Amino acid sequence: MAPFTSQELRKGFASFATGVTVITCTDEDQKPHGITISSFNTVSLEPPLILWSLKQQSRLMPWVEVGKRHLIHVLERSQEGLAMHFANVKLDQFAGIDLKITDSGLTLIEHCVAYYECETVSVHVGGDHHIIVAKVINLKNHPEKEPLIFARSQFVGLDMMEIKASQ
Repeated sequence: MAPFTSQELRKGFASFATGVTVITCTDEDQKPHGITISSFNTVSLEPPLILWSLKQQSRLMPWVEVGKRHLIHVLERSQEGLAMHFANVKLDQFAGIDLKITDSGLTLIEHCVAYYECETVSVHVGGDHHIIVAKVINLKNHPEKEPLIFARSQFVGLDMMEIKASQ
């Protein structure tokens, strides 16, 4: 195989369809922060573990280190705007967003497909990113909602009726 450029690699990675999540966390002053992440994977049922990746230089890194809690939101098909909103750093990220504060003090964005409240158990360096492994502490799932999917650099949805018919 011939060598490839970083642009070719990016296009190759884009062929892998993935769900879209927004991760929220709080800083030392309990101010909420959020970021769109598509590098999310399940790891284990026992114990319940997930992983996701964050750029090493991300401003959020201090608030998702080992022992810190964060909330992962699996976005619903109609939430493309939220995905784009949290993909760009904003001074007041949560202005105009339909949200509530959980019992544990995390910011929950309403109307998502699923929520995973997590605590970071380990952080690993992976190239220019940190790989965050987190234990799921609490979850809420809405299987009747359709997830937002990202593939080939665009948002798409699943036709849930076709999936149900094939089962």
